[in-house]
Amino acid sequence: MTAKTICKIGNDLLIKVSQPVIQFDTPTLHKLIADMLTTMQATHGAGLAAPQIGINLQVMVFGVDNNPRYPTAEKVPQTVLINPDIKILSQEKTYLWEGCLSVPGLRGLVPRFKHIYYCGYDVKGNFIEREVSDFHARVVQHEYDHLNGILMPQRVADMRQFGFESELKEKIAADYEK
Repeated sequence: MTAKTICKIGNDLLIKVSQPVIQFDTPTLHKLIADMLTTMQATHGAGLAAPQIGINLQVMVFGVDNNPRYPTAEKVPQTVLINPDIKILSQEKTYLWEGCLSVPGLRGLVPRFKHIYYCGYDVKGNFIEREVSDFHARVVQHEYDHLNGILMPQRVADMRQFGFESELKEKIAADYEK
């Protein structure tokens, strides 16, 4: 388990559509997931997608228990999700000051669907499906975007609501106190 370097905005790997995983339960896949979880925890991420560490595969990990980047966020169970699919269950959207490990030091007010269904596979190839809302849904949508070559700034509805965390501290704090 090694914490990997996070690819930053501008890296061409981040704008490619990821390839599906073909073989499950392999030593290589187990190592990739262990490295992703270690990297996510070391960087206080709510989630991490394989392209963020330079691997062009449809693999994402996420989970929130006590995260200093999202101090009041609801808990999200630690999950490994491979070859995911998402279905929007409600057109209702919520807005939140979202960050990204590949866009360090910046946040943007991002609209995301409030209620989604997602499915995919775990490391052994077992089918996973969940219906989720709110912050859990946001994290899944954010990581899913990475697998499709989309970065958080592309989701900011109004670029006047995008900037450095150090300049947005009060707005971000107010958002997470709700």
